[in-house]
Amino acid sequence: MTGPNGPKPAREMTVRKRRKPAPGTRRRESAKALRERLPKLIGLLRSTYPDAECALVHHSAWELLVATILSAQCTDKRVNLVTPALFARFPTVEAFAAAPRAELEEAIRSTGFFRNKAKNIQGAAHVILEKFGGAVPNTMAALLELPGVARKTANVVLGVAFHVADGIVVDTHVSRLSQRLGLTREKDPIKIERDLLKIVPQSDWIDIAHLLIFHGRATCTARKPVCGECPLQELCPSAAFYLNA
Repeated sequence: MTGPNGPKPAREMTVRKRRKPAPGTRRRESAKALRERLPKLIGLLRSTYPDAECALVHHSAWELLVATILSAQCTDKRVNLVTPALFARFPTVEAFAAAPRAELEEAIRSTGFFRNKAKNIQGAAHVILEKFGGAVPNTMAALLELPGVARKTANVVLGVAFHVADGIVVDTHVSRLSQRLGLTREKDPIKIERDLLKIVPQSDWIDIAHLLIFHGRATCTARKPVCGECPLQELCPSAAFYLNA
């Protein structure tokens, strides 16, 4: 074919390289299939991690609340190194409320974001003393009134300290594994929790977070999951992606 400036070059064939499907998004699973797969996943997690529980060392609901606030953007291991001396220095809610802010900040400095955490912990102590008679409240609505407490922290305190299943803890591990296991396509923690609440039996709401957190630390790590050794491999829609990566 000839144009005004001479022969036109033949159109180049563009070969697009087929991309691998992202982890957990191989294909949309029916609600029925997901509900059939989920109990198997939970069963395998229970048998693999029979001792899965909250890793934050505490002796009361108040200590758990403080430890959970400190765990934001910090490892549980680091928090557990800080809290023994912290609770020895400030043994009660009243002691935290009356503590000089600078001393409290220094005591928790190594957990990161220590100024904001100290402000929230002390604020929570004041509200608990003024509104709840010095006792950590045991309802979601009341816990959310405390400074520094969102649904994740409230779910930890309710589930672990009071054995109340009002929601599901969604931390970085639960978020990552819920996506990889095809339990949600959401990335926002609130939306992830909403999806999990629809499919997970309420009797498993507390335990599933501990199980996923243990599995996330041991096998399904953020950077390089050990899919070849994973007991969930046959039930995980992301395994093939990582095994072939």
